Amino acid sequence: MHGNHQVQITLLPQKEVRDCSAGITGFDIIKLLKEKPQEETLAMVVNDVVWDLGRSIEQDAQVKLISWADPLGKKVFWHSSAHLLGAALESMYPDIHLGIGPSTEHGFYYDVDFGEHPFDASQLPSLEKKMLELAQYNSVYTRELIPKDQALAHYKRTGNHYKLELIADLTDGDITFYHQGSFTDLCRGPHLPHTGYIKALKLRSVAGAYWRGDSSRKQLTRIYGISFPTQELLEAYLQHLQEAKARDHRLLGKALKLYTFSDKVGKGLVLWLPKGAIVRSKLIAFLQNIQDEAGYMPVVTPHIGCKQLYTTSGHYDKYAQDTFKPMTSPASEEIFLLRPMNCPHHCEIYSSSPRSYKELPLQLAEFGTVYRFEQHGELHGLTRLRGFTQDDGHIFCRPDQIKGAFKNVLSMMLRVLKQVGLDKYAVQLSLSDQDNFEKYIGNRDVWLTAEGAIMEAAEESQLTTTVVRGEAAFYGPKLDLMVKDALGRSWQLGTIQLDYQLPQRFDLTYIGPDNQEHRPVMIHRALVGSLERLIALLLEHTAGRLPVWLSAVQVALLPISVKHTAYVQHVARVLQEAGIRIEVDNRNEKIGRKIRDASMQKVPYILILGEKEQCNNQVTVREIGKSTCTTVKLEDFIATMLTAIEPW
Repeated sequence: MHGNHQVQITLLPQKEVRDCSAGITGFDIIKLLKEKPQEETLAMVVNDVVWDLGRSIEQDAQVKLISWADPLGKKVFWHSSAHLLGAALESMYPDIHLGIGPSTEHGFYYDVDFGEHPFDASQLPSLEKKMLELAQYNSVYTRELIPKDQALAHYKRTGNHYKLELIADLTDGDITFYHQGSFTDLCRGPHLPHTGYIKALKLRSVAGAYWRGDSSRKQLTRIYGISFPTQELLEAYLQHLQEAKARDHRLLGKALKLYTFSDKVGKGLVLWLPKGAIVRSKLIAFLQNIQDEAGYMPVVTPHIGCKQLYTTSGHYDKYAQDTFKPMTSPASEEIFLLRPMNCPHHCEIYSSSPRSYKELPLQLAEFGTVYRFEQHGELHGLTRLRGFTQDDGHIFCRPDQIKGAFKNVLSMMLRVLKQVGLDKYAVQLSLSDQDNFEKYIGNRDVWLTAEGAIMEAAEESQLTTTVVRGEAAFYGPKLDLMVKDALGRSWQLGTIQLDYQLPQRFDLTYIGPDNQEHRPVMIHRALVGSLERLIALLLEHTAGRLPVWLSAVQVALLPISVKHTAYVQHVARVLQEAGIRIEVDNRNEKIGRKIRDASMQKVPYILILGEKEQCNNQVTVREIGKSTCTTVKLEDFIATMLTAIEPW
């Protein structure tokens, strides 16, 4: 601590305030603590921005120390591991060119131009070995601020045109390099104190990836990996991978005959089979019921829109590379796009008639299918598609109604998660990156107002939040629910986004009590986001054993022999009249085979019907996941089912 003036450090979350010398670092703060952190500290959050522990704090700041247990800690750990991978690659293949190497939700990757070097998955073990060898040197990650001309000169010497292109987009005075050992990389950081923190790792796979996601540019080799501070954590992760394979929604979707894909239809475009269509429709009915209770008005909008619509909204300027190419009608002056978002359509519905402050909040909702261009290699079952349906809603409200609307949406989101059995979640506040503001629309003052409003609403809702800078939507800050599944994986589902920009761009107004025009605020909300993504998550979370109310087939009827056909038909008719979804297995197979097949289809209840059941108007019930059966009256079974098929 070498500063010649004092700074006030507020330690979070305990809000302990300390007067310290300017230049204090995270390492110094740890030394000052009476109670040392139970877990090894990896980095620190300074005024909502993640910093290296060794970076000097020169002004008053709120500081939070982060460890592996914190998602931000994992992000720092994996980003540092990507640099370790880069160092190993340059050590083994000196004349390669590195692209980008970020952290991901589950690990890290590095994009590499190997030039004339052949590279495939067989070389990953030797690369892992080199990484672990380099990690043991405890090389310090050192941050250096570099003038733009020097940064360009460095990569001109190496001939790495990928880095030169990245630097060309950066502002002079805001370019940082990181060094560890003999390895240097263009990077914003932050990083671990040194490589020795990385004790275990696994390079998972090799894939192709176009430079900057542009299919017209060179395809690089993308190496995926994951790392941990202990070997035990790595072994637990590998065990999870094995379990995840058994729960893969792509395999379950095929086995349960829910959906399929066809290259003739197009990659990334899902075809729902009858059983899958039932699951989808029941999910929509559940969400529709919640929206109806909350006073939302349903709307339906086209799957295409004029290019001008998305130019006005800003989506075309920001996401043109992620949309399908414009198409023209026979009248060539008309240019259309497959809609990438529903919100511009809803803005036009709002503006279709004059609005009064008495009408607000105006709540519109639509199960709208949107289309986005994803690279072939990025498509993944139901979780990454080119066409998917959002439970999209937009609230047009007065500024004084923001908090109330925000809290109401949050209550709806939590109700949905509880009903589908996903009760473990974290709350992420995604704010703008004020140092890279050109990727947003609007002015800074309006953004700061929006961010203040969403943070205040979250605080009043008593939410424990993680603030992430730079992850906001291009039009405003957002709150995302990050849901954990049975394997501990995190999925982003529900979102609430506060938007002051689109009402301005579409010139939306309402007449206030002063008889003057005012600008509404727009709240974008999705309770689950993509329906397809939620179904994939539920399949993997439950290993295919969907809740009874959501199952395509709720009850399988298994006659012991053809002698019981009439009774089976009677039971089927009574169950269907009660609204229960059934399937009858009339195959000439032994009852053990029928039970096994119904169990493989994850049917919640199996009814075995034979002579005893027929004589006593009973059913023998085998519930999924249980090895024993119970025999009950048919009317008692129906009463039990009625509480399960529409529990909301």
